[in-house]
Amino acid sequence: MQKIASISEPMRIAKAMARAGLCSRREAERWIADGRVNVNGKVLKTPAIEVGPRDRVLVDGQPLPVAEPSQLWRYNKAKGLVTTHNDPQGRPTVFDNLPPGLPRVISVGRLDFNTEGLILLTNDGELARHLELPATGWLRRYRVRAKGRVTQADLDKLKEGVEIEGVRYGPVEAVVDTTQGANMWLTVGIREGKNREVRKVLSNLGLDVNRLIRISFGPFQLLDLKPGEAEVVRRRVLADQLGPELAAEFGLTDKDDDAAGKRGGRKPHRPQKSKGKQET
Repeated sequence: MQKIASISEPMRIAKAMARAGLCSRREAERWIADGRVNVNGKVLKTPAIEVGPRDRVLVDGQPLPVAEPSQLWRYNKAKGLVTTHNDPQGRPTVFDNLPPGLPRVISVGRLDFNTEGLILLTNDGELARHLELPATGWLRRYRVRAKGRVTQADLDKLKEGVEIEGVRYGPVEAVVDTTQGANMWLTVGIREGKNREVRKVLSNLGLDVNRLIRISFGPFQLLDLKPGEAEVVRRRVLADQLGPELAAEFGLTDKDDDAAGKRGGRKPHRPQKSKGKQET
């Protein structure tokens, strides 16, 4: 029987797939609906089942991978990439442009096509699910260049949240940094991360965002990572940020909990140089 090495007790199939680093729970449910998952010789019709160490699980005809120790990377996303594994429009994706040496990873949330900066990547779908939940309360901070003018008093009103076209956005922290010609540079912090939230909130104030760079996600910062580079977060650092209970749940409290980080070293993974013409 195909053994799911990371499962010591029964768990939902979508959670098992996420913990193996294949996808998020939500994606797992879509894969099941598409008939891509087989359990003990039968195509699965519903995600409402549990699997254990003795169940034989196949995804796209391949055994469920053995779950590796949970790991997190910081990655600097360039403008012009979508944060998805497969784009129906054929646009370049983050996962097509990762530096060599990374395992299969998924993103913690998304950045849209024209947004740059920090994305967290992980080999554990359950960890991604936890980190991207608004309940985690981590501030996502952005540097924003926008055409137009607002006052700090206008921005301070966003601290109470705002409703735009029937959608309620939570508190927004925003300050004016500099003014350059027709543009302003702002620093903006949000906690929910709704679709295109920063752009929509600032557009509601009459600002046209023309550059958006995420510089931090909770305690993790972009710092000096260059576009296309990724750097591992030491497991001990991740454990400290999650707290003892969650660190134990994700297996980050072993005596060798820094082994993966030590093997990967502190040097960032750099993308390979393309031989073709680069987009400008």
